[in-house]
Amino acid sequence: MGGMTATPSPTPDRTPGTQAAPRAGKRVLLAAPRGYCAGVDRAVIAVEKALEQYGAPVYVRHEIVHNKYVVKTLEKKGAIFVEQTEEVPEGSIVMFSAHGVAPTVHEEAAARRLATIDATCPLVTKVHREAVRYANEDYDILLIGHEGHEEVIGTSGEAPDHITLVDGPEDVANVEVRDEKKVVWLSQTTLSVDETMETVDALKTKFPGLVSPPSDDICYATQNRQTAVKQMGADADLVIVVGSKNSSNSVRLVEVAKGAGARDAHLVDEAAEIDPSWFDGVETVGVTSGASVPEVLVDGVLADLATRGYEDVEIVKAAEESITFSLPKELRRDLRAEAAALAAGARTAG
Repeated sequence: MGGMTATPSPTPDRTPGTQAAPRAGKRVLLAAPRGYCAGVDRAVIAVEKALEQYGAPVYVRHEIVHNKYVVKTLEKKGAIFVEQTEEVPEGSIVMFSAHGVAPTVHEEAAARRLATIDATCPLVTKVHREAVRYANEDYDILLIGHEGHEEVIGTSGEAPDHITLVDGPEDVANVEVRDEKKVVWLSQTTLSVDETMETVDALKTKFPGLVSPPSDDICYATQNRQTAVKQMGADADLVIVVGSKNSSNSVRLVEVAKGAGARDAHLVDEAAEIDPSWFDGVETVGVTSGASVPEVLVDGVLADLATRGYEDVEIVKAAEESITFSLPKELRRDLRAEAAALAAGARTAG
């Protein structure tokens, strides 16, 4: 995604869990892992592949991922982002974003004779399946997440009669269930691990029989990025998180940095948003990026910091990531022909 900017050469990795030796002078602690997770990488490549295979336009329902730079770059290549399915002309191709959609959206697309590509992150799909499973078993499902977030809307749509949204520990007092012996919690995948477990603990106090999902819903990438920030937070006077304001996991990284002991932390879309006033008395700057952020934007921040004298870069590594996801299966079909056939069928039926 875009050209690379020359950046300072980093020093060797710090062993996870260890504190850096006190050092004088300006330096950067660069979190690893950071940036693109497997689900975001899959979704962005899916849009690019669809444009290559089928030509523009390819419609995308909501931002494919929550990052301004990525969205603008894909728009230049011919992607058209829409908020509602009804905005997509009949007989077109539409892609569903990495955050997932409710079953009603699939029904809307079928009604408009649209050829669809589902780029939902497989880890979000896992939560959807859990919601369906527990609803079929007649559980009350307590979904921990932020109201209005696209992922929460999609998951809630799988079992609207069974799901209650719990937006943080302060919401727990208002939660009511039908049977305290049949209650399960699920969560949005991009939350703060610590905040989520605080909510879970409060729920368990109120509902001792609360069931946990078979495996952790918060995605591996979110956890790894938060762990890296925790490791460098106490050593950093300032942490800069690269990410967009509508990116839940990026916003959480700012909170995690402050919670870990960073004196100050800010979210920026790109280097141009860095405020010189942040650097008064700052020797150590931590840098990381959200799971929907291309590395070119981090490179820009590092280059900017180098001009301010922060040329010494040390990697703080929390984990190795090797997970990849295969592209949506729909990209193996001739969707333009499918879309034309669907549109022709609609005309014939009319």
